Amino acid sequence: MNTVSPRDIVIVGAPRSGTNMLRDVLTSLPAVTTWPCDEVNLMWKYGNRGVASDELTPQHATPDVRAYIRSRFEQIRRRHGARVVVEKTCATSLRVGFAMEVLPDATFVLITRDGIDAAASAMRRWHAPFNVRYAAAKARFVPVRDLAWHGRRFAAEQVRRRASRSEENADRPGVVSTWWGPRPHDYRRLMLTRPLDEICALQWQRCVEAAWGSAQGLTPERVVHVRYEDFVADPVARAEELVQSLGLTGAPVVDGIRPHSVGKGRAQLGPGAVTRLESLVGSTLGRVHRD
Repeated sequence: MNTVSPRDIVIVGAPRSGTNMLRDVLTSLPAVTTWPCDEVNLMWKYGNRGVASDELTPQHATPDVRAYIRSRFEQIRRRHGARVVVEKTCATSLRVGFAMEVLPDATFVLITRDGIDAAASAMRRWHAPFNVRYAAAKARFVPVRDLAWHGRRFAAEQVRRRASRSEENADRPGVVSTWWGPRPHDYRRLMLTRPLDEICALQWQRCVEAAWGSAQGLTPERVVHVRYEDFVADPVARAEELVQSLGLTGAPVVDGIRPHSVGKGRAQLGPGAVTRLESLVGSTLGRVHRD
């Protein structure tokens, strides 16, 4: 395994694929820090709030955009007296090329998980109750000039969500009225044409394929691949390997990491749904399990 000098780390993965787990493992090390909230997607959208999806390209990384996002990394670094900043926002899997342009010295950690398990887990998050504390923590890191714009958009989405709950349960089972998580370019069409389990599976597929495609432009020392199932099967060994490959030091904390979620989503969905989802995203599933 290659050893590199410590530098900022961007964790990339589809929702419910172990990205939080990796962030917590890495930030348990000395001189490594992150934002005090889960995901800072609107920071990444600075200067590009009008782009409906999260699929930003290198062309979206204007000098102003690059300077702003880098300044937020430096702010967190100084605030916590850290050497390395770890960033984890699942939507970044749809814009790795953009992130590479913004942070040309960063290392990218790509984590993949069985897409059926990930989709089943994401379904439980899709209609989770609104958490005021969670939203307030994230709001602190919304660009000031975009705060009112995003606030109005968020309020409108909450109104739509409440108004449509009874309707979508009654006559369009599984079809969603608002979006959760990374937004691919055709997310609006998916909302109108697919049941929730297929939306989650396709969201997983888009994230994985986009991240893998962009990662091909990274030199070997700038990308580390992690498979969720391998990591949870032996977290001590896998965490030590990850720390070494990133050029970090210290003993990572892996307390509580267990393999009990492997296969859980497949069991919950049942054989009929699993077969249907495998036919939908089978090509990507095959690559994940093969690689």
